[in-house]
Amino acid sequence: MQAHAEISIPTTSLHTPADGSKPYTLYNITLRLPVRTLIIQKRYSEFATLHTTLTSLVGSPPPASLPAKTWFKSTLTSPELTEDRRRQLEAYLCAIAESPDRRWRDTPAWRSFLTLPPLSTANSAASVRGGYGIPNRDAANAAAAEDPGTWLDLHGEMKRDLQEARRFLAKRDAATENAVALEAGSAAKKALVKAGGLLTCLRDGLKTIESARRIGDGEIRRRKDLLAAARVDREDLEKLSLTIFATAKATAKGAPSASDKAALFGAAASKTRGRVLGAPLPETEQTRELDNEGVAQLQKQLMEDQDRDVEALGKIIRRQREMAEGIDREVMQHIEILDHVNAQADVLGSKVGVAKKRLGGMS
Repeated sequence: MQAHAEISIPTTSLHTPADGSKPYTLYNITLRLPVRTLIIQKRYSEFATLHTTLTSLVGSPPPASLPAKTWFKSTLTSPELTEDRRRQLEAYLCAIAESPDRRWRDTPAWRSFLTLPPLSTANSAASVRGGYGIPNRDAANAAAAEDPGTWLDLHGEMKRDLQEARRFLAKRDAATENAVALEAGSAAKKALVKAGGLLTCLRDGLKTIESARRIGDGEIRRRKDLLAAARVDREDLEKLSLTIFATAKATAKGAPSASDKAALFGAAASKTRGRVLGAPLPETEQTRELDNEGVAQLQKQLMEDQDRDVEALGKIIRRQREMAEGIDREVMQHIEILDHVNAQADVLGSKVGVAKKRLGGMS
């Protein structure tokens, strides 16, 4: 593992197997790589197996010792034991990852434990970005979404998936061959499905973070706005991927271009009769191969997108107006309090004046 990778165990999870067997504790390992952040879930027995394997392969134990197994307590019933073991396991992994001696972390067992690609493909950004060898990705993403720090990493990954989907849709619409269009459309759909799964994990994780009050109310509102914007963006891309235009391009052998039409009908067919003010509007990549129905459908889609943008902007404006009204109410309350304090000060001043006069008369 590269020296610039960061490893930690910020949280733990209680896992109940589907077969009804005894539940156990999972330690959520966060591995921050240059390309993305990986979340790996491991139980204590897997750490023990790793320690034994590393000692056997290298010939000497790792630089840190593994926390001992306790027979009288269980992490299922003792939060103190769970937290203490979490810290010790984190220190154990960090000692191996940050040790000047690379023998332990260059072994296949270490890389397999952290679901890293083999050394022959360690420099492949695509293998890391694709999450090489990550089992139970959904559970790992759900655990990552419950941590405030890795929540932002997961949100960044979702945004990259949406950008990939948008890029593939543009490639599909610009393709002139059926095979290229089908491949780009399939890749866009895959990216949208992945983004949808991450969006669900982020929404559920934010609810957990909010209930545990691990971040402030302002940050909670900001992250909810991020999710709302991402949800609108994904819905727009989903509708765009299901347009009639995509189906028509996938089934047709290829619509004739403007040059083909000119060659077929001759130059006279392209001439317009009567007086024309200005040059005709040029075709775009989206409208060049569309008929009247397709252009109408595209125009309708664009208008719906604009309506959604206006609606989202209206929500933001309404929220800002509510905030401004709340600030105005607070200012008015403070003004009333200051007026009351001023009136009380006047009353107190008059009483002090009367008291001074009485003291003067007594003297």
